[in-house]
Amino acid sequence: MPIALFALTVGAFAICTSEFVIVGMLLNISHDMSISVASAGMLVTAYALGVVIGAPLLTPLMVRFKRKNALVMLMLLYVAGNFACAVATSYQYLLLARVIAALAHASFFGLGAVVATQLVSKEKQASAIAAMFLGATLANVFGTPLGTLMGEHFGWRSTFIGCSALGVLAMLAMMVFVPDIKNAKPQHLASEFRVLLQPQALKAMLITIIGFGGIFTALTYIGPLLTQVTGFPESAVSWLLLVFGVGMVLGNPLGGRLTDFNLRLGILVTLAIVLTVLVALGLFAGFKAITALLVFLFGAAMFSAITPLQVQAMHATQNAPVLGSSFNIAAFNLGNAGGAWLGGYMLEQGVKVAQLPLVAAAVTTVGLLFAYFTRAGVATKNTR
Repeated sequence: MPIALFALTVGAFAICTSEFVIVGMLLNISHDMSISVASAGMLVTAYALGVVIGAPLLTPLMVRFKRKNALVMLMLLYVAGNFACAVATSYQYLLLARVIAALAHASFFGLGAVVATQLVSKEKQASAIAAMFLGATLANVFGTPLGTLMGEHFGWRSTFIGCSALGVLAMLAMMVFVPDIKNAKPQHLASEFRVLLQPQALKAMLITIIGFGGIFTALTYIGPLLTQVTGFPESAVSWLLLVFGVGMVLGNPLGGRLTDFNLRLGILVTLAIVLTVLVALGLFAGFKAITALLVFLFGAAMFSAITPLQVQAMHATQNAPVLGSSFNIAAFNLGNAGGAWLGGYMLEQGVKVAQLPLVAAAVTTVGLLFAYFTRAGVATKNTR
């Protein structure tokens, strides 16, 4: 694989570290800013909404620039947003800074995936995309727990400074190693947006939203669940997030293999696994050993579902690949935002943290049923 892919991987690592590290710092931020845990959870929602806003706002603009220049500009926006988080003087300012940091997310992954395929021969394009998205996996194995650990020892602001530094490193790597790639002739923007409004595309993205909405209803508040319900000390949260990340690494090939074999089967099986883990977490969160195992399985289940959901959306938007890819990334984050909001709302209504996984399971059940009764452009057998 060309070294330019390494630069894209570093960018993906930086972005996903910033996205997920907030989960392990909710308690620290809530204490420091004298806000409730539910209010701190809205920082997850703010980021997800930033991704959703950024997809239609920035992607049509970025496709007009040279791919390399667009990626560098998106990473610069990411750096600025995370630095703003580090120096935020109020909760409202921090919310806004999270939105700014998130604006580049969908466009970076959408454009980055296209660039990755242009760096290699046709028969290696799938492997190139996987190499780029490896950064997202590694962010959960190393970036998130290390960022949480840094926040515990040096304050949560130091974590955002670290994320900015990662962004600068990725930006420099792309400037040095990513070649100038000829852009494909842009289609009429209205035509590409019409592709996104086709029933098959809307169905695919709705499945993504609901499926991940259930996951983030529970994941957003995994820190309070582990400390307040299971009884782990706060210092153990970063290590359990590492276990979660290892699960994601192992879940990734599971989802990929299922999707290669049969896309519809991949979607249904992975969502069913997510549902099973959420129910088990709701029933056994009071037992440390079982919960530690379920955290691992939660990570594996979550990441196994990403590949079939993304491939389904790409199949449904073949005539607008960059917009389709970017908008499904936004759909993931719209699910994240909705799930985080739902979790916070349920807590404010008196639902206990221990019950959130069961609420999440109910949402995932809706997604699974919708996927079962809906065919969103799913091929019976995939070929590469």
